Formats: sequence, C-alpha cells, structure tokens
Amino acid sequence: MKKFRGIFLKNDREIACLREANRIVAQILDAIEAEVAPDTPTMRFEDIAQDMCRTFGVRPAFQGYRGFPFALCCSLNEEVVHGFPSAARFLREGDIVSFDMGVIYEGFFGDSARTVGVGSITEEAARLLRITRECLMRGVAAARPGNTMNDISVAVQSHAEANGFSVIRRFVGHGIGRNLHEKPEVPNFVPDFGASLPLKTGMILAIEPMLAQGMYEVDILADNWTAVTRDRKLAAHFEHSVAIDSDGPVILSLPS
Repeated sequence: MKKFRGIFLKNDREIACLREANRIVAQILDAIEAEVAPDTPTMRFEDIAQDMCRTFGVRPAFQGYRGFPFALCCSLNEEVVHGFPSAARFLREGDIVSFDMGVIYEGFFGDSARTVGVGSITEEAARLLRITRECLMRGVAAARPGNTMNDISVAVQSHAEANGFSVIRRFVGHGIGRNLHEKPEVPNFVPDFGASLPLKTGMILAIEPMLAQGMYEVDILADNWTAVTRDRKLAAHFEHSVAIDSDGPVILSLPS
C-alpha cells in the first residue's frame, strides 16, 4: 500500500474490497428507505440494518465505535447526524429522516448516507434534499486527479450557498479504508488556512455534505451524540464513498 502525505493510496484488490463493503451498505440503505412511512418506529430501521448485516456476514461499522450504541445513525428533521433509533419514536407525515450506515467487510469499511422524506413533505424540505444531493454529486465530480481538495469544497459550498442553504462546519468527510476515518479530512467548505491537498489516484474519500435551512452552528444533545441545528431548522445529509481513479471518480456506494 502506497502512502502520500500520510494518506493510504489503495490498490485494485483493496478497492475491490471497499467496493463490496459499500455495495452492501447501499443495499441496506435501499431496504431501509423502502420501509420509510408515517407511524414507523425508528427502531425498525435499526432492526433491518442488524438483520442484513447478519445476512451478509458483515459487522456494523458504527456500533461500538467510540461508544456509539447502534448500527445505524437515524436523524430526524433538525438532527444533522448521529441520531439514535428508538422504539418510542415514530415517523410522522412531513418529517425528513437521515440514515447513515457503515459495515466492515473483510477488514474494509463501507460508509454511505441519505436523507428521505416521510410521506408528503413541504416544497422547501424537498428542495433542501434535492440541493444537498446535488452538492454531493458536484463534490464527487470534482474528486479527480489534477484537482485539489479545495475543488471538492468549492463545488459543495458554492452550490449550497447559491441556493440559500448553509454548510455544516462541525462535521466533514474523510478518507476511508481499513479504518472508518482515515486521512484526509474532506471539508464541505473552503478552510481559512493551509494549502489545498492535491488529489491522487488511489485515494478513497467519503464525501458527505450536510446542509441546513438556517445557521450552520450545531448543538450536541444530552446523549452526547445527536447533533442538531442550533436554530432547530431542518438539516439534510448525503454521503458516498468514492475512489479516485485515473479516469475520474468512481462511486463505490451504489447497490450494484
């Protein structure tokens, strides 16, 4: 395995394992999304995630990571990320719910996230989801050799802010491989300091824009995990794990 500035550059075999890990994540998220409906307890989605991990013979990546108690992050409305599923919390018509899921397959990590509307949602909530997804895809398109990390950051931030949304600063994307979080960090905004990192073939990046309707500041709830927007306005989160190939970006976290 080669390294560049402390970043592990993956070879074809390693990328194949990462592709399979992420393919499994995508299938789990597809199954979870298919069950989204009003009056569904959010613990139902944790049960699906756990059952499918057993079926695929993989381990949940998040459960036990720094003490996180679940396989799935399930975040509702103003919750940005790291929300807990609960048997006592039910989806309601008009909610938006974000799912972040990871698995470990043969020592390699998969990681992906998406936000889904529950039943009929407001036009503004639908626009938040659409723009956040577009920000992700613009960030992915910028993940190619010859570009720098700032090209990803600019692609995400400029599209978000041009559409009136703010970019959450507290959380950023990351490298991924044999560890869930590896170098480099992948900001969704342009940092105020330092030269931008050149992007190289073999980098695997988890690109994950998180956008908010209002301010970008967040609070952490009493569970020490759930992050919510400080003004309690809606937030959305989309994520793909992406390999930087000589021909450009390759999304690994697709179902097939």
